[in-house]
Amino acid sequence: MEKENHDYVGHRQRLRERFLRSLGSDMADYEALEMLLTYALPRKDVKPLAKVLIRKFGSFAKVVSAPISKLTDVKGIKDNTAILIKFIEFAAQKLSWQNLAFDDTPIIATMDVLLEYCRCSMAYSDVEEFRIIYVDAKLRVIGNEILQRGSVSSVCIHHRDVVAKALSNNAVGVIMVHNHPSGDSRPSTNDIEVTKRVRKACEAADIMLHEHIIITPSNYFSFAEHGLISDF
Repeated sequence: MEKENHDYVGHRQRLRERFLRSLGSDMADYEALEMLLTYALPRKDVKPLAKVLIRKFGSFAKVVSAPISKLTDVKGIKDNTAILIKFIEFAAQKLSWQNLAFDDTPIIATMDVLLEYCRCSMAYSDVEEFRIIYVDAKLRVIGNEILQRGSVSSVCIHHRDVVAKALSNNAVGVIMVHNHPSGDSRPSTNDIEVTKRVRKACEAADIMLHEHIIITPSNYFSFAEHGLISDF
């Protein structure tokens, strides 16, 4: 038992030293997860558990994005460990949001930052979510919220709700974002029709619909880039 303890303690130290040398840039997904788990399970060899999690969910990003209920279904993951894992997702979302919202640069000029926030906040959800990002007259972000959550393949949005929320947040412009859990970022016929209705309703209220983005873990579709905002 003493030899086993010594082995994993030494491995943990080497893992931390390796992280400090590169800040994790050369770590495999299971190694990054293993290092995280050492802080939740200080007296256990966590490499096998890290590998089980990667096999089950597919990647580090998908592990930290998984619901707590699914994490705790894995043998060896208790509530405290699941909470630590979910805190990593929260930290990533908070960092990406502050990079977006605390910048005075017009949001349309920082598309990469916008996409990073959208990907962190909703791309890995297993149901469709519809988010509105509010902007002021200078196209600076002033807030955002999830308007609706739906099923695996759809979410129900009413154009009047978008306008009402924009007005209540003193926004002069909005960006719509929703995810496709299927991983296919191409818009459906319904996505296009909803965007048309929202744009017309926004125009009637003197609100500008600047963009509609469909986000997935590996891709995105921009309605503006494809001429599906100005051409309606």
